[in-house]
Amino acid sequence: MKERDHQQDKTGQWRNWAIGFVVWTIVGASFGTRSYLYAQITGPPPSFREMILNYMADFYIWGAYSPVIFWICKRFPIGRGKVAGPLAIHFFVGFVSVMAVTAVTIPATWYLGLTNTVNYPTLGLLFSKLFTNPFMVHQGLLAYWGTVVVAQAFEYYRQVQIETTRASDLAAQLAQAQLAALKMQIHPHFLFNTLNSIATLLHRDVEAADRMIARLSDFLRMTLNSSQTTASTLGQELEFLQAYLEIEQIRFQERLIVKMDIAPDVLDAQVPNLILQPLVENAVRHGISKQIAVGRLHIFAHRENERLLIRIEDNGPGLHNGSRKPKTRPKAGVGLENTKARLEKFYRDFQFEIIDRQGTGGTCVKLNVPYLIQE
Repeated sequence: MKERDHQQDKTGQWRNWAIGFVVWTIVGASFGTRSYLYAQITGPPPSFREMILNYMADFYIWGAYSPVIFWICKRFPIGRGKVAGPLAIHFFVGFVSVMAVTAVTIPATWYLGLTNTVNYPTLGLLFSKLFTNPFMVHQGLLAYWGTVVVAQAFEYYRQVQIETTRASDLAAQLAQAQLAALKMQIHPHFLFNTLNSIATLLHRDVEAADRMIARLSDFLRMTLNSSQTTASTLGQELEFLQAYLEIEQIRFQERLIVKMDIAPDVLDAQVPNLILQPLVENAVRHGISKQIAVGRLHIFAHRENERLLIRIEDNGPGLHNGSRKPKTRPKAGVGLENTKARLEKFYRDFQFEIIDRQGTGGTCVKLNVPYLIQE
């Protein structure tokens, strides 16, 4: 497979070079023909062959230099929010590039015999003439900025392809997460424990059993009706989370105290769909349920500049006590590795930490992600 991919990459590179050769040949021939026709009007016509070869040699050198321009465009792209800086860089690099390419073109065409040596018997005379010729500068700048436009178009197309692939991957991840939540592959203990609690409550507290059945129904319905898009607002995620926590609070009764500290300005922030509930379930199952004392769960979310900070804390035994050891962590909840993979697909820049609070006890899960709002 790797050998085939390598062969495809080499084929693609040769194809790109072939396309570039054809394009620069057409450009050189077009400029040569135009200059030849113009020379016939303004003075004695030069050799058509000499004129065409001279311009083609000039633009072939620009073609050989074009990968450098592509690299510069990739390194300093002109895009939304990034215009003045990259433009200034391109103006400077463009001027330097024109001087550099001209400095290579002049001796190359002179030594190849493509320059009229009668009018320019020495290379020094040719340099002095062409470097003071505005047409050479204009032609070079046109070649440079034309290449920049093409490079920007290719980079835009590449980014669109990347975003399309990322969206497809996110859709696949979402479908897997929804299926896992519905079938309780997040962890079957939640559904089994809920059903056992309902069976117990039916003999002791029918009203509580009714509430648990209603909330379980709401939870499963929200799972089914969750949007097919890859993102939801934090407010929607918290609503889904509330349905889950109400079930757990009925099951644990006084043993579970939940506190939500959510800043109002983050409710519209875009987050991956079904991203919080697995983390909270992980805290309940491996933290709260492992102790006899009252379990406390604190969910905290606020905005700091252009970042969304989410923190989920519990006062359970922590990572290094009981069954909550690091080696078992990937199997907890929806699978923390799966959660991290979804965050990587959704955000380009994020932080995901699991902290063992050995001093105060319990575990803290921290999310630090870009603050995104749907436009």
